[in-house]
Amino acid sequence: MKDIIQLHDRRFKVMISAEEIDRAVEAVATRINADYSDCDTPVFLAVLNGSFMFLSDLIKKIDFTNEISFVKLASYEGTESTGAVKNLIGLNGSLEGRHIVIVEDIVDTGKSIEHMVELLQAQHPASVEVCTLFFKPASYQKQIPIKYRAMEIGNEFIVGYGLDYDQLGRSLKDIYVVTE
Repeated sequence: MKDIIQLHDRRFKVMISAEEIDRAVEAVATRINADYSDCDTPVFLAVLNGSFMFLSDLIKKIDFTNEISFVKLASYEGTESTGAVKNLIGLNGSLEGRHIVIVEDIVDTGKSIEHMVELLQAQHPASVEVCTLFFKPASYQKQIPIKYRAMEIGNEFIVGYGLDYDQLGRSLKDIYVVTE
């Protein structure tokens, strides 16, 4: 692990170690296992690109039969949210009567989650819950409950463990924060 890294025009320093992330993923997986162990094949719906590392580690800790699917939404350019959510890749297959766990890398303002939950509710699922690696409570502007929060953070801009700065930094195993 490098203490300081350079991505494009910005410098970043370590904020959260891979070991801390693993403990948080284990804790949230334990909660999901308790809640869904009696459900008929829940669907983990991962939001690409950022959630791929979180989903990979999370799903290895899930003890029940499940399905995995992916959607791709976009609302960031550089370090700022654009305020608009774009559907880039949609769902295949019916979700009617299914239990769905949306897997996100980070929930910031909540616009993407609200958009996704609205799209999913139109398919009449049995339930829809949100699981996020990082939750920014000070930024969150919506009413949709975020049931599974692995970690809460401030309004820092972070990279690593699937999160990027203009497509760089996703492969880092630790979380880095932009330096001043």
